[in-house]
Amino acid sequence: MTIQAVRAPDAIRRAREENPKMRERDLATTLGISEAELTAAHVGHGVTRIEPRVADLLPALEAVGEVMALTRNESAVHEKVGVYEKCTSGTQHALVLGRDIDLRIFPTRWAFGFAVEKRNGDDVRRSLQFFDKAGDAVHKVHLRPNSNLYAYQKLVEELFYPDQDEPLEVQATKIVEKVVSDGLPAAEELRERWSAMTDVHQLFNILRKLKLTRHQAVHLIGEDYAWRLEEDALTAMLHQSASEALPIMCFVGSSGCIQIHTGAIETVKPMGPWINILDPGFNLHLRTDHVQELWAVRKPTKDGHVTSLEAYGANGQLIAQFFGERLEGRAERSDWRSMVEGLPRLECRQVA
Repeated sequence: MTIQAVRAPDAIRRAREENPKMRERDLATTLGISEAELTAAHVGHGVTRIEPRVADLLPALEAVGEVMALTRNESAVHEKVGVYEKCTSGTQHALVLGRDIDLRIFPTRWAFGFAVEKRNGDDVRRSLQFFDKAGDAVHKVHLRPNSNLYAYQKLVEELFYPDQDEPLEVQATKIVEKVVSDGLPAAEELRERWSAMTDVHQLFNILRKLKLTRHQAVHLIGEDYAWRLEEDALTAMLHQSASEALPIMCFVGSSGCIQIHTGAIETVKPMGPWINILDPGFNLHLRTDHVQELWAVRKPTKDGHVTSLEAYGANGQLIAQFFGERLEGRAERSDWRSMVEGLPRLECRQVA
């Protein structure tokens, strides 16, 4: 089959029919196309193209009621059940600060949207799926049995894309954190700015001004602020957090959305290369074989140091971050700090 034939919508749909159990992301990779192109090939066949207008989407989603929010990257899938509450939208940033669904959204990265219906006998599964310019998924919203179907249908009508037959134009280059290999700043300059932080969110501007990635920074900063951990320390942390009912925060991000879980976890299960959290309202699926480096990182705040566990994959891309549950204005939990500091360490090696 030629590449042109593979990319033809009817050929893509046949491939889907021939591989009904394969995940969309995996099938798209097999066909040499993006997941957005795979989805777009089904427009008119259970799929409706919609506009990815975050400012209109978020407030309307609250009326849909309980749903499952999903954000993933190459190595981790983060699923939360809840309601889209306390939403605010801006041109560059949008927030969802609900009790269960907690998101940091970057609307300029949202390029394509689709409403997807999949039938299995009398059962119909509905979802809203959004993708970046490279065709990679940034966020998905899956309806639940008690979701408000009328509100969902009204939302799809409001976001209906005027030209359903318009071809998708995806960019060839994926959106990744830019890596600068030459002219790294002196570690002393990074340490001076890092040690002066009063809020963990200030790190973003520090990295931007110094033209550093997060991964480069943890290599440069020094072992009093960041140290390498053994590969199995992530799994050990999850098991210990579950056994001690220690509430954690788990961050997983795509190119256009960061999704956060806050609270205790209960069921931690390995399955092949995956480590999984399988709780009623929160699922995490993380490929431990994709974790190239695991770091414990300490950041100063006005309330004392805050400690995170950070998993990095190929090319230094961040897979997931973990913190102890913490309220703004309060010190970090001592049990979380003690646990992370007790995890087995590796010798720290700086970026060449």
